[in-house]
Amino acid sequence: MVTAVSRTEASPSATFMPLTVDYRQRAAAAGRIPTNYLRRELGPSETEILTGRMIDRSLRPVFPKGYYCETQIICNLLAVDGTNDPDVLSINAASAALASSDIPWDGPVAAVRVGLVGEKFDVLINPTRKEMTHSKLNMIVAGTGDKNILMMEGSATETIELSYLLKAIKAATRDIRTISEGIKHLSQSTNKEKRTVETPKVNQELNDRVRQECESALKVILTTHSHDKKSRDNAMFSLRKQMLENLSQDFPDQSSSILDSFNSLFKEVYANVVIETGLRCDGRTTSDIRPISCQVSLFDPLHGSALFQRGQTQVLCSVALDSQNSVLKTDPVSIITGGLKEKNFMLHYEFPPFATNEIGRAGGSNRRELGHGALAEKALRPLIPQKFPFTIRLTCDVLESNGSSSMASVCAGSMALMDAGVGIDYHAAGVAMGLFKVPSKTEEGKEDYMILTDILGLEDYIGEMDFKVAGTDSGFTALQLDVKSPNGIPSSVIMDALQKGHLAKNKIISLMNQAIPKPKEEKETWPVSKKIEIPPHKRSRFLGFGGVHIKRLTSETGVQVTEDIENSNLYHLFATNKDAMIEGEDFINKIMAEEDGAPDLEFGAVYESTVVEVRENGVLVTLHPKMQPILLHNKELDMRKIGNPSALNIEVGQVLSIKYFGRDPVSGHHRISRRVLQMTSPKIVKQPPTRETTRETEDDATTSTT
Repeated sequence: MVTAVSRTEASPSATFMPLTVDYRQRAAAAGRIPTNYLRRELGPSETEILTGRMIDRSLRPVFPKGYYCETQIICNLLAVDGTNDPDVLSINAASAALASSDIPWDGPVAAVRVGLVGEKFDVLINPTRKEMTHSKLNMIVAGTGDKNILMMEGSATETIELSYLLKAIKAATRDIRTISEGIKHLSQSTNKEKRTVETPKVNQELNDRVRQECESALKVILTTHSHDKKSRDNAMFSLRKQMLENLSQDFPDQSSSILDSFNSLFKEVYANVVIETGLRCDGRTTSDIRPISCQVSLFDPLHGSALFQRGQTQVLCSVALDSQNSVLKTDPVSIITGGLKEKNFMLHYEFPPFATNEIGRAGGSNRRELGHGALAEKALRPLIPQKFPFTIRLTCDVLESNGSSSMASVCAGSMALMDAGVGIDYHAAGVAMGLFKVPSKTEEGKEDYMILTDILGLEDYIGEMDFKVAGTDSGFTALQLDVKSPNGIPSSVIMDALQKGHLAKNKIISLMNQAIPKPKEEKETWPVSKKIEIPPHKRSRFLGFGGVHIKRLTSETGVQVTEDIENSNLYHLFATNKDAMIEGEDFINKIMAEEDGAPDLEFGAVYESTVVEVRENGVLVTLHPKMQPILLHNKELDMRKIGNPSALNIEVGQVLSIKYFGRDPVSGHHRISRRVLQMTSPKIVKQPPTRETTRETEDDATTSTT
C-alpha cells in the first residue's frame, strides 16, 4: 500500500522540493513477530532506508520545476510471498499513487529488475527470488515510457562485461514502456485534475543586473585553473556577497530571488566555458582523471590499511578480520524478501563534517552514508573468496571530499583488502561520470550531451546526472545512476557514459597496481584460524557444563570457538595472533587430557560399577577412576518399571553389575544396562584394567617365561 500526501501551500523560504519517502517492511507481512524486546516495529532497518532512497531517486526528477510543497510518500509492505521482491513493486506503486493524485507530477515512472542467467547471459525481466539465486546481475532500472532512464541501481555476483550490461539496459527500457502505459491508464480512470503550479515570475531586470554584475567575474574564477576547491569557493562567496550588497538597495526583500538568479547564471557560465574552451575549472579536459596517489600499510597494528587520494578527495580505509561469530545477521523480514541470512563482508562509509570544512554532528550514520557504503560494498563483494574463514569489515573514512568519495572508497577498499592478505584476484575501482546539456548545432530545439569523466562536487551540483561506475578491468560489479533532468537521459547516452567510464576505471586500476599488485602473503598481525575435530563422546568435556570451558577459553586466551554448520564434530578456532592460538591450544589440551588413561571397554562385557549419586531419573555410576560418571537410567535399572531408584533401596557406594553396549553413534554417550542381566544368566564379570593389575600381569608373564 502506497500513499501520497502533499501540502497545498509551500513554505515561503523553500528553495527545493521537500520530498520524503518512507518504506517499511512489517513483520506481519511475512507472518512473523518482531524479535526485539517490545515485539513491535521500531526504527527503519538498513534495507528499508536503502529502498526508500531508491524510490526517492526514481520519483524526484519528475516533479515540476518550482513545485516546493512538502510531499510525503509512505510505502507499507502488507504481504510478501517470498517469491517476488517488493522493492521494484514499491517504485511502480508510488508512481501509480502520484499519477492518480492531484499532486503536480510529470510522470508516470516505471521500474523493472533485470537479471542475467546462463552461459549466454540471457536477460530476465523481474525474475523471482529463486531465479535471482542463479543470476549474475541484479539491476533495477527506472525510467519513462520514451526509453529515457531516470535511475539505475545494480550489482553483480561476478564481473559483467560491457556488452552484456548494455544488453540488459536495452531490454529493460522495453518493459518499462509497458508498465508506464498501465499507470497512464489508471491515472486516466481516476480523472483527477492536477493542481496548478505557480511558476515564479521571471524578473528580467533582476537577471540582467545579476549578469552584469557577475558574468565576467564568474568566467575569470572558472578559467583560473590554479584554484583549488577552497580558494574557488572563497572567491565565489566573495563575489556573491558583493553582488547582494550592490543589489539589495534596488531590489529590497528579494535576496532569495537574487541567489536563484546567481545560481542559474553560474550553471550557464560554467557549461559555456567547458563548451568553448574544452577545459573544466581545474584545467582538465572532459575525459581526464584527477591526479591520483595510493598508499598501503599505513599502520602496522592493523590487519590492512590503504589511503587513496584523487584530486582533493581522500579516503582512508582500514580492514578488520574477525571470527565467524561476528557475521551480520539480518532481520527475518529482510531474509524473506532478500534471501540473505548473514553477511561475512561489510563496508561502512563514514563522512564526518570536517571532510567539507564544515561543522556538524559527528557519529551515527545518516541515509546518505548508508547509501554510499552499500554501493561500495556491492562493488567489492564479488571479489571476496566464497569460503573465506574470517568476517571482514572495511571502514572507509572520508578525510577530504570534492566529489566521488564513494568511488574513492571502492579504490581504497580494494587496496586495503590486498594489504590484509585477502585473496582477491584483481583490483576494483570506481569513477563518477557527469553530464552537461549542449544545444544541438544541427537542429533547433534539440539538445546534445557532453559527458564528463571523474566529476568534481561542483560539477555534480550543476550537471544533469551523477553516474557512479565500479568494477574490475574486465567489466562492472556495481553501478548507480541519479538523474536530475525531468525527462530522463536517453539510453544511448547512458551506454556512451558506460563505455567512457570503463576506460577511466581501467586507468585508475593500472595506478593501483603500481601501489600493490597482488595480496600480501604473510603478515605478523594476521589472525589465526584452525579446525579441530572433537569426537561425540568427548564433546561434553570440550564444551563443559553450560559451555563453561568455552567461556573460560575466550576470556582467558581470547580464542573464539565456532561450531561448523555441516559437521557437528568440527569446530573452528579463531585467535587474533599466533601467540593467542598457542595459548588456547594448551588450554584445550589440558581440558581434554583429564580423561587420558581411561581404559577401553569391551562391547557386551559385564562390569562392576560403583554408585556415586542417586537421582530421580537414575543413578550415576563409575567404572574407572579416570572415567566420568555414567547415568544408568531408571528404565535400565530393573526389569520392573520404577519411578525412582529408591524403590530398589539403591544407595551411594553400592556396587552394581552392569552390561556395556558401547557408545551412542550420535551423542557419543556410554550405553549401559542392569536390566538385561536380570533377563538372562550373567556372563563373567570383568574389571576394567588398572595400572596395578596391568603391572602384576606383566610380572606373572615374566615369571612363567623364566
